[in-house]
This record gives sequence, structure tokens and C-alpha cells, in this order.
Amino acid sequence: MTSVLAPLEGLLPSLRELYVDLHRNPELSFAEYRTAAELARRLTEAGYEVRTGIGGTGVAGVLHNGPGPVVMLRADIDALPVEEKTGLDYASRAHGTDEDGKDVPVMHACGHDMHATWLSGAADVLARARESWRGTLLVVFQPGEERGSGAKAMLRDGLFDLAGLPSVVLGQHVVPGPAGWVLTRPGVIMAATDALRIVLHGRGGHGSRPETTIDPAVMAASVVMRLQTIVSREISATESAVVTVGQLHVGTANNIIADDAVLEVNVRSFDEQVREKVLAAVERIVRAEAVAAGAPEPPEITPIASFPVTANDEGTNTRLTSVFREHFGAERVLEAPLVTGSEDFSEFGRAAGVPSVFWLVGGLDPEQVLTAIAAGRFERDVPSNHSSLFAPVLEPTVRAGVETLVTGALAFLSVPSDMVVA
Repeated sequence: MTSVLAPLEGLLPSLRELYVDLHRNPELSFAEYRTAAELARRLTEAGYEVRTGIGGTGVAGVLHNGPGPVVMLRADIDALPVEEKTGLDYASRAHGTDEDGKDVPVMHACGHDMHATWLSGAADVLARARESWRGTLLVVFQPGEERGSGAKAMLRDGLFDLAGLPSVVLGQHVVPGPAGWVLTRPGVIMAATDALRIVLHGRGGHGSRPETTIDPAVMAASVVMRLQTIVSREISATESAVVTVGQLHVGTANNIIADDAVLEVNVRSFDEQVREKVLAAVERIVRAEAVAAGAPEPPEITPIASFPVTANDEGTNTRLTSVFREHFGAERVLEAPLVTGSEDFSEFGRAAGVPSVFWLVGGLDPEQVLTAIAAGRFERDVPSNHSSLFAPVLEPTVRAGVETLVTGALAFLSVPSDMVVA
């Protein structure tokens, strides 16, 4: 491993520049044109067969190196409609156009710029170490993760036609833990998510004559309050779910009762039965409140995004955890908590019918994080993913994330016969 990783020291300056460039120039889901072009350029220079435009703006590189397994490494590349407030000298000032056609600020608030940097670096290191392994590398830069549809888009566009079905799929995510720490977990590691758009139909009119109307604002308020009882009164204390009303839009003026109210609801769960129970409860409550209000027509309930549970193959996760502990030391490789955030990473392993493992890598200043934990102020003092203040430190985060991908890939790629000791 020492010889394989030897080139990394010389690559780090270029990788740090790549990270800063991506952070300064974020792009929204399925608009990652500049990002994709730069990552494709680097893959080409490293000797990969490169295909672009997969699933819209996805990029994949294939490196054949003799007979052996096909190992897929994946990173996501899209940013979020968030205005950055980190104060960094390379902070994003970019704007983009969101799904509704609105101009919005854009920031890599989830760390996908770091993910792309890690994978670019690992692809380069592994290409330089071809004498140490045999098989095929499939390096995938995925668009549209934040919408939950990027993985499926790449699969529909023939991703697995490039190198055949992978033998294993590996991925990772930067989190607000101490930089350089690695967190793994067997089985379920991240939640499923279902996002719903709900339209409640009322009958509008003048604010001075509510008796002539059916007020969708009151109907929406009742729905919001009643939805909070799903987790507290319908889900067992030994199970887990989250129901959030993230958006509520109704009316255009203080003296007008609107015709409709629009809500967007986000549901998180770790178990398929719990998921189905919560979704059924949401529909039941919404329809019942509409009936109770005398709504002129039934509400519209439309799914707008869905992420599956991210579950790690237990045997494969055990193998990777052992490799990471050997490389980083047991004190830096810990068991990850259940994460209520969601990912579409597991779509790849499901589609291929092969094991997949997703792990977490800390990216914030260790002293800041450990001090906050000791003081019981972690949630207050440490910015999380999707925060306008989230910004991984460059080192040792860049180095650690490249090393995890390299060591993880080598755990599954074949060893050349002349390196096997009898």
C-alpha cells in the first residue's frame, strides 16, 4: 500500500486546486456541465476510456487491467440552491436556475465537490499503480443525486454496458466529523426518503366574507398539525420515522382567501413496513381533512422524489472495515450511527444485483468537533451538510478520502500472480 499511495503526495496540490475550483463553481442537478468536463479531462489524462453525457451530465471512466473483477467507484457531483455564508476566500458566488425556472444562489453545501475530488484522485493513483492489481475499474461521477434520480438516469442510459456488471459498488460521503476519521456500518446506514407535493382545493373569496369560502389556509394548517401525530402516535417508540412539512404556499394578499394551498412533505424511514405505514397515514390524514373542511374536490397527492434505504452488504462491509483499520488504525475507524439523510447510491448495487458499501469520512476540524461534543454543543456549534456554513477543511480530508477509495478498491481487485506469496 505504501508504494501504491506514494504518488498521492505529488498529486495533492492539484487535487486541492480541483476542490477549490469545484467549490467556487458549483452547478445544480443535471446542469453540471463545467464540472463534468473537468472531471472527464482528468480521467482522460489518467488513461481511462471516458464517456460523457450519461444520464444527462454523468461521466464514467473505464480502466481495463487484465482479467479480474469489475470494481465500481462512485461520487456525486451536483450542488444545492443554497447561498454560501462560510466566508472562505473561495466561497461560491454562483447562481443557477432551479426546477421552477427561478434564479437561485448555488453552493456545494453537501460536500459533493469533495466527493468528486476524492474520486478523481483515487482514479489517478490507481491508474499509476496498475502493476499492483488486476481487473477493471469503473469510475462513475453521478449527476442529480440531490433530486434522487441521477443514479437511475445513468443506469437507464446504459452505464453497465461500458464494462459489464460490476462485482462490487463502493462509495463514500463527507460528514461533519473529525477530518480523517472513517465511519462504517453493516446493514442499513441511511434512511429512505419520500417527497410528496400536496394540493388542497378550497373555494376562494374576499377576506371579509369567509362564510362564502372554503379556506385552504385553515385546511392546510389542520393538515400540518395532524401530520405531526403520525410519528408520535402511530409509530412504535422502538421504530423510527420523520415527517417534515418543508413548504406551504397559500394566498397572494392579506384580504384574499385563496382557492388552493400547496404543501411539500418529506418522509424519512429505515424500514419498508414503517415507510408504507407512514405514507398511508399521510394520505389518510390529507384526504380526511379535506372532507372535514368540505373541500369541493379531493386533494392531489403527487410523489416528487424517492430515495431507497442505503443498506450495506454485511460481509463486504466487514472486509472493508478491516482494511481501513489496518491502514488508518483502529482509533480512526469507528461504527457509523444511523443517518436520517438519504442517498440514491444503492440504486447501482440493486440494479447489478451485487454487494455495495457506502461509508462516511469526517471532514471538519477535529479540535472544533471534539470540543463541541465534549461540551454537549455538537448540534449547535458544528455545521452539518446542507448548511450554508458547511465547509470541509482541505487537509487531511482530501488525503483521507483518496486513501479510503484506493484501499477499498484494492481490497477487491485481483493481486497479480507474481505478487502472491505461497
